[in-house]
Amino acid sequence: MPDVLKAPLVVEFPFTRSLGPVQSAFLTGLRERVVLGVRTTDGRTLVPPAEYDPVTAEEIRDLVEVAPTGTVTTWAWNHAPRRGQPLDTPFAWVLVRLDGADTALLHALDAPGPDAVRTGMRVRVRWAAERSGAITDIACFEPYDGGPAQPDGHCGDFADPVTGIVAPARLDYTYTPGRAQTAHLDALAERRIVGERCPSCRKVYVPPRGACPTCGVATSERVEVGPRGTVTTFCIVNIKARGLDIEVPYVYAHIALDGADLALHGRIGGIPYDRVRMGLRVEPVWTEGARHPDHYRPTGEPDADYDTYRELL
Repeated sequence: MPDVLKAPLVVEFPFTRSLGPVQSAFLTGLRERVVLGVRTTDGRTLVPPAEYDPVTAEEIRDLVEVAPTGTVTTWAWNHAPRRGQPLDTPFAWVLVRLDGADTALLHALDAPGPDAVRTGMRVRVRWAAERSGAITDIACFEPYDGGPAQPDGHCGDFADPVTGIVAPARLDYTYTPGRAQTAHLDALAERRIVGERCPSCRKVYVPPRGACPTCGVATSERVEVGPRGTVTTFCIVNIKARGLDIEVPYVYAHIALDGADLALHGRIGGIPYDRVRMGLRVEPVWTEGARHPDHYRPTGEPDADYDTYRELL
């Protein structure tokens, strides 16, 4: 049996959003050690606050302060915290109904072990030492034996309110290709491009998927395609990506390899970006030790006729 291919992959980007008046007041309140909810027309208090009533869909802006103490409604133990989570030691994820609220807030509970956590236990907010107007201004919850704390009745008006947040989003995972993708990657390491043909419609898919997306039948007949192909459509990239050592502007294109019935993605080089065009004939350029083409360059052939690739747009 050949070795199973796998690779660690990370998808990461900063998510930037502006805040409406309700979310702005909520996060600014956390910065000031104040927990705010919003009151619905039927008298319920929602924490975290929503901008629209989940029952009636009416806009709601009646802010009301609730206590930083509350009751655990349900919980789950996290025995192995991950990067970026509230605590770096094992803790409980808890839903806490704060005193004065009718809904529960999800956060972390600092507890010595799962035996110390129970539904119905009393907890209170542990504030972060440095606060900026984010949910992390609540460092976590901690066990609490006292009665409900008394809020000051804050109305939600603050100087210098928080108007926007940047939330980093990151996904770490291990990718393992299947049989068809493994064969494709192994061929690329030999500077060959291999797809698979559908036994029903006879289309050749590159990269292969192991099944025909049109007919829904398994594919197993391997077909070597290219290496030359035709630019079917393209875009000009003007924003430099972090960690990508390519000067902008550059062109990223769909390329229909000769013998393939599906266009793949590739960067176009060896030609000024403003001279790339639909129908341009290109070929792959490999760098030493690479497992895939670095980019595609013009072959010098006449442009392909539109009718030869219009079905692949």
